[in-house]
Amino acid sequence: MAPVDPHSYTDGAHPVTAHAALVFYLDFAASTIHASALVTLSAPHTGDLLLDTRALAVHSATTAPAPDAAPSPIPFSLAADADPVLGTALTLALPPDTASFLLTFSTSPSASALQWLAPPQTASGLPFVFSQCQSIHARSVFPCHDTPAARITYSLLLNVPAQLSAVAAARHVARRDPVPSDHRGACDDALWCAPGRIVEEFEMAQCVPPYLFAFAAGGIGSRDLGPRTRVYAEGGDTLLDDAAREFAGVEDMVKVGESLFGPYEWERFDLLVLPPSFPYGGMENPRMVFLTPTVIKGDAAGAQVVAHELAHSWTGNLITNKTNEDFWLNEGFTTYAERRIVEVVQGEERAALNSGIGWRGLNRMMERFKDNMEFTKLKPKMAGIDPDDVYSEVPYEKGFQFLWRIERQIGRPAFDEFLKKYIATFKFQSIDTETFLEFLKANVPGIENQIDLHEWIEGTGIPSDAMEPESATYKKICALAAEFKSGKIPSEEEVADWSGQEWELYLENLPTDVEASQVTALDERYKLSESRDYEVKVAFLQLAIPTGCRCYFNEVEKCLKQVGRMKYLRPLYSSLARCSGEEEKMLAKRIFSEAQEFYHPIARGVAESILLKHG
Repeated sequence: MAPVDPHSYTDGAHPVTAHAALVFYLDFAASTIHASALVTLSAPHTGDLLLDTRALAVHSATTAPAPDAAPSPIPFSLAADADPVLGTALTLALPPDTASFLLTFSTSPSASALQWLAPPQTASGLPFVFSQCQSIHARSVFPCHDTPAARITYSLLLNVPAQLSAVAAARHVARRDPVPSDHRGACDDALWCAPGRIVEEFEMAQCVPPYLFAFAAGGIGSRDLGPRTRVYAEGGDTLLDDAAREFAGVEDMVKVGESLFGPYEWERFDLLVLPPSFPYGGMENPRMVFLTPTVIKGDAAGAQVVAHELAHSWTGNLITNKTNEDFWLNEGFTTYAERRIVEVVQGEERAALNSGIGWRGLNRMMERFKDNMEFTKLKPKMAGIDPDDVYSEVPYEKGFQFLWRIERQIGRPAFDEFLKKYIATFKFQSIDTETFLEFLKANVPGIENQIDLHEWIEGTGIPSDAMEPESATYKKICALAAEFKSGKIPSEEEVADWSGQEWELYLENLPTDVEASQVTALDERYKLSESRDYEVKVAFLQLAIPTGCRCYFNEVEKCLKQVGRMKYLRPLYSSLARCSGEEEKMLAKRIFSEAQEFYHPIARGVAESILLKHG
């Protein structure tokens, strides 16, 4: 066996999936998908072929239907024991020169990629389901070569109750009545064509890594933002109106991205605002970015999250990391690209603040991983490690710092030309770090003599030639934060023009060994614990918890029960669990026991591991 990815059973000596024709019957009552997949390989194959699965029930495997031959069974087996990280290998014994085959299967109610919300959990009062396949969760939805090294095209039929609508990270082809010839054995004709059901049909003709497969179904409405941008949401007209105002400038951002990085290759850039249990700020699914409602702040600040997901349209989606060990190629490039877009749209000071918050986050990660510095490398060794367990700001911010270091060395005009050439050369490919370094050295001769590339990629910690951002606003905020230790709280005049981002940077730079009285005094003046901006609220609560300020426990509990974004769950659960007192640990465990059904399975697993580690 020639493994291509430490997080996949994919054998590099064998062909991989090139196209998957997927048919899903969504059974909301059972939180299950009954499905079929007609898989076409990149080349014909004979003998064993391994696919990734997790908690899937595989019902049958046959040769592909053909006009002149009846399908014949294909022997298959699922490994007896599931690996806690990889899941379960599905082995097919393919007949000679098999180019395609048909699988039927069902998902588990506990599928790690899927969250099913019952009507009482939604704003519309209708059931809702959505997928989140990054990093290695597509295998819990359909059998696949679940590695970014194996890019696929796909079609998707979603059979849903007629009162619901569906979206996907693909071109919408039609909304139509179901017909028996659709399902290819996903379920029987009577179930597929039952009264009150509708089929939503999608097509993704551009090759994408499996983690970018995405769909959602529920009471979804929409508002147009521009000729190729629309916002969707489950939450009614008020949320849609708020989202439309927050993201009104998206079309202009797409144009800025094109001016910086080349043509936008995905036709549409639509946004879906998900229920608050969505575990990330945003997910860059092509054509249909998924967003948490916490980015809607009423001041257009959420546009920065959208700028990040937009930047992925070039770095991450168009060029993809080959494995999760190369994750910085996705996120470091995208963080750099995001800040370039923000610089044009919102100004240099705003981009510098963004970088300053990132710098603080990178330094915080050095503390988080002080006992395992492997995960402060840009290319860490990840075999046996669940990517969700070590997800951090390192690939984002250290990756950004590396690219910014190259820009400073060769100058922005030269780096811009390099970046455009890089994107044009590798678009619709998945590459590793070594390929990038070879391209860098070939196109910037002598760069290895000017920058220690090995130290940046293989070294732990923050390289000495990384640089803290410079801006007048950034320096002023850091200076005010330094004065807090001596008891000085910023005056109302000093914070008069602060938005959430300035407050976030201020709170991130405060010393951690502060007194409870200082924390409460700050909150009494500026009501940070009650902020509508969760970045500010969580940064404040994270400061307050270690001081023993029990008066904020109610706000902590509300936050952990109202929002499932892991960016907030990690620090709050960690702060409670690390406290020396039993009261805080018990509070964390009680909140989790009451809130866990609200969380997406990925977020639930992360919170559970924090409590186990510090319990």
